[in-house]
Amino acid sequence: MGFTIGGIREMRSGTRRRGRAAGATAVAEYTGRWGWAVAPGARAAGGVCSCGDPGCAAPGAHPLDFAREVPPGTGPESAAVAWAEVPGAAMLLPVGRTFDVLDVAEGPGRQALVRMERMGLPPGPVSVTPGGRAQFFVAPGAAAGLPGLLYRMGWDDACLDLRALGPGTYVTAPPSDRGGLGPVRWLRPPDPDTAAAPPQARLLLGTLAYVCHRW
Repeated sequence: MGFTIGGIREMRSGTRRRGRAAGATAVAEYTGRWGWAVAPGARAAGGVCSCGDPGCAAPGAHPLDFAREVPPGTGPESAAVAWAEVPGAAMLLPVGRTFDVLDVAEGPGRQALVRMERMGLPPGPVSVTPGGRAQFFVAPGAAAGLPGLLYRMGWDDACLDLRALGPGTYVTAPPSDRGGLGPVRWLRPPDPDTAAAPPQARLLLGTLAYVCHRW
């Protein structure tokens, strides 16, 4: 026996049950402990998205249209019930509510994180994708304010592999698979001080821009 989400089949029932339990536990941590919403997301295998659209523009990296979001504050029991409705779904975090994201290449991101910690800067959660991107969680408003911040810091005319994600976008939450490439991982996991109140982008942007420019 197996299950499908728009056509992708998971075959091992034991693995399926363990995956469901682990997924529900992770969802409950994100919603109940960190106060983040979690959206059930599509999965991908062999470049084919579980949404069933052969022309999908983001295979395995977008919310499922038919699935309801698990809201912040949802406890373990309710999270388990909600997640049982979408077996095999990826966990996606909506951006632009509690946090925006500064997205850079993994190499510069790792180096910048080391520099920040040595300088005593307070980075928030940082994840790394299997596609080689480091994602720094920062206070909402970073996406809208990024051009102005770069201008004031003198980086507006530099060629930087740096972008901001804001409202309407989603990031894949560890340990979910992204796009069939592998799991997303934490470089710096959330903690009580930064999950609900991540740092302002301006505090991290100078270091990120400098490292990206020199990389």
